[in-house]
Amino acid sequence: MNDGGVDKATLQLKNLEHIYTQGRVRLRVLCGVSLMIQPGEIVALTGPSGAGKSTLLHIAGLLEKPTEGHINICGQACDELSDQERTALRRSEIGFVYQFHHLLPEFSALENIVVPQLIDGQPKSVSRERALSLLELVGLAGRATHRPGELSGGEQQRVAIARAFANRPGLLLADEPTGNLDEKTAIGVYKFLSQAVATYGVAALIATHNMELASAMDRQVRLHDGTLQVV
Repeated sequence: MNDGGVDKATLQLKNLEHIYTQGRVRLRVLCGVSLMIQPGEIVALTGPSGAGKSTLLHIAGLLEKPTEGHINICGQACDELSDQERTALRRSEIGFVYQFHHLLPEFSALENIVVPQLIDGQPKSVSRERALSLLELVGLAGRATHRPGELSGGEQQRVAIARAFANRPGLLLADEPTGNLDEKTAIGVYKFLSQAVATYGVAALIATHNMELASAMDRQVRLHDGTLQVV
């Protein structure tokens, strides 16, 4: 499918094919998938379990290479990048949010957001200032010194969202970010996520089974039988 604005698109996926080989069995998971997402746009990725949503996110996030097809992120063609170059681009331009927060339990909320910035080479003072700003954005400025075990499930996920924005990515990829939360908490967490996307002009692709949240996003695409369909 073609959504226009090719030159400005943060994420461009073109004719992705992906095949898993298990012994003599070849399983085609993606069949000619194409998608473009603009800055500040939130796209819901829906589809039944096992349809390949996580695989598509992994490929878009440069965690996995497609069998065929092309990927462009923030104006950078990714097809010929080395593993080291893919890692560098992933660290600087892609933020990830998963169903489970994966916060470092021994560190505070603030420190969990500071760490990825330090790894990226940012000064500690700058990293701390941005972490505090992000915690304020997700409504957790008063919980900065609390460790994950002292936070509720929704609060932990909001810290994970803040962490995903730590290195100023152009692209946010989220895999069932509210899947482990009750309905009310999920709506609250999504509110903060969408607010962060709008504030920083990030392009976001969010896999979800929550159709209420999907309908609140800018548009929906559905993965079915390996193809991507506009909802």
